[in-house]
Amino acid sequence: MKQYFSLGHLIAFILLLGSMMMLIQLELLSFAFVKLGLPPDTGLAILFLSLLGSVINIPLLRIKHGASQPGIAPAAYRGLLKIPMRPFSGDTVIAINMGGCLIPVSVSIYLFSSHSLNLASTLLGIAIVSMISYVFSRPVQGLGIAMPVLVAPISAALVGMLISPEHSAPLAYISGTLGVLIGADLLRLKDISHLGGPFASIGGAGTFDGIFITGIVAALLA
Repeated sequence: MKQYFSLGHLIAFILLLGSMMMLIQLELLSFAFVKLGLPPDTGLAILFLSLLGSVINIPLLRIKHGASQPGIAPAAYRGLLKIPMRPFSGDTVIAINMGGCLIPVSVSIYLFSSHSLNLASTLLGIAIVSMISYVFSRPVQGLGIAMPVLVAPISAALVGMLISPEHSAPLAYISGTLGVLIGADLLRLKDISHLGGPFASIGGAGTFDGIFITGIVAALLA
């Protein structure tokens, strides 16, 4: 049986778990959820559901590859995780990630309806972060779409404070999460067929970290 997990996976998981516990102890996560108008228990439930949902991908469609051979992710992007290569069939399966797409979108809809945000201001915030995410994201051969982690949360926090100071935290979360999904995922779908990857997930892989971190950090900064 092929081994898809290595010692690096275990180390990365332990580091992630340790970081999460540290943040929880410092009550930063609870503070972020309170700023969003969510009870801490509800916020932590969303957090763990997002992490668990990050491994669930729902296939949507299959597109023809523009490459005859699978691409190889550069070593700088593989790091400790040693991303396993799936069998190459000449097609790319497009899926939607539960933790990186469906849950953040659901939370954004809830925040929009519960904070009486102005529709025009919200759409403007999403459009600005989408444009920034598109400009700073890059197709990576054999991996997918990658972008600097802090670009979106800082941009979303500034958008929230400038457009709607009284609702800066929820607007920052909505603009950040949906902006990354649109700018770094949906608008980059045209690049997927040329990356040599057999699988691409909207809100998954590298962009899950960006979406997850964007929502929390943007709410803290706003």
